[in-house]
Amino acid sequence: MTVTFYWYPNCGTCKKAKKWLDKEGVDYNSIHIVDEPPSQSELKSLIAKSELPARKFFNTSGKKYRELNMKEKLKEASEEEMIEWLASDGMLIKRPIVSDGQNVTVGFKPETFENVWK
Repeated sequence: MTVTFYWYPNCGTCKKAKKWLDKEGVDYNSIHIVDEPPSQSELKSLIAKSELPARKFFNTSGKKYRELNMKEKLKEASEEEMIEWLASDGMLIKRPIVSDGQNVTVGFKPETFENVWK
């Protein structure tokens, strides 16, 4: 099984996730989330398969999130608007995102990766 690994190489959390995938021998195609952010349709699919609300896909600790005052914007935003914003700027997306087409994880927690990707 090969998974898709959306990541940002300068992100410490992404580096930990990559190290885990490498250690466990998980095959992956890595995609630079800032250079090639997922499209709106890809994001819709990832959100649906993750069973998480769209707001969980935002990188709430990111500089861009704060600069754009996303915390306030998200209070009134529709899922469509959230997906548009996420697709427009990879720095707004929580990372890494890993998907095998069925399962989706957002962020990196070793126990979640153990359950889903091992």
